[in-house]
Amino acid sequence: MVNLSVEIGNLKLKNPVLTASGTFGYGMEFDDFVDIDRLGGYIVKGTTLEHREGNPYPRMVETPSGMINAVGLQNKGVDYFIEHIYPQIRRYDSELIVNVSGAKVDDYAAVCEKLAPLTDIHAVEINISCPNVKQGGMAFGTTAGGAAQVTKAVRAAYPGTVIVKLSPNVTDITEIAKAVEAEGADAVSLINTMMAMAIDVERRKPCLSTVTGGLSGPAVRPVAVRMVWQTAKAVNIPVVGLGGIMNGRDALEFILAGATAIEIGTANFIDPSVTMKVVEYMEEYCRRHGVSDIRELIGAVNS
Repeated sequence: MVNLSVEIGNLKLKNPVLTASGTFGYGMEFDDFVDIDRLGGYIVKGTTLEHREGNPYPRMVETPSGMINAVGLQNKGVDYFIEHIYPQIRRYDSELIVNVSGAKVDDYAAVCEKLAPLTDIHAVEINISCPNVKQGGMAFGTTAGGAAQVTKAVRAAYPGTVIVKLSPNVTDITEIAKAVEAEGADAVSLINTMMAMAIDVERRKPCLSTVTGGLSGPAVRPVAVRMVWQTAKAVNIPVVGLGGIMNGRDALEFILAGATAIEIGTANFIDPSVTMKVVEYMEEYCRRHGVSDIRELIGAVNS
């Protein structure tokens, strides 16, 4: 048997495959396609302190090898999540991780305080890197000081595993990673979407209502792999890699670059069962290469 289990802080995952926030709903939407109990974990859509309508339509556009989105963290707020969503999804035998966002530092802490008593949630992913909201979001993730400030507040409010999601829209992502590590983050996840824009040349207008949005999909993968490789060498906490993973081979790139676990995002829209295929590929790859434990492959690229 191949051991696919990994650990992120105090979080024990049966395998390294997670779903990326905003691409997997609350999990239950994928019940017809995926055995969620087979996942290492799943990260629910971005949750904020108050109800958010998100950005006006249009807020999504396809691009070559990817898509640009400007959904804007649409959700009904943390209280609605706790009362109506959590009771429906706590039944899964997979680690439930809540992605948390806010307009102010205090918002992040307040959401995490509300989540802390929920016994079937052992981790949060702190989104300081969303490029398509006007307040908060990426503003905290583009400076080491801002990232550290949010992390410190969340660490004081939340006793479970804290994963901080980093923005690629910076000059040196390793400085941000080291700043959140110093304030108590248990792990970092990267990369979030890249700032992008598309124009309808016939109308001579931006394709998105917000003009710019976040680029995801295969187009960003080489950048993401590079940033994961750099970050894994710069910090002593686990790195969760994401950005354009479409299959098992892509996922192994991130692990070889230094990621302990990976998140699958845009690919869920194309093939709702892709996560299961990636888990199977990892096991098959390990058998084929005589690897008994997936952890042997973390950072094992010969460079």
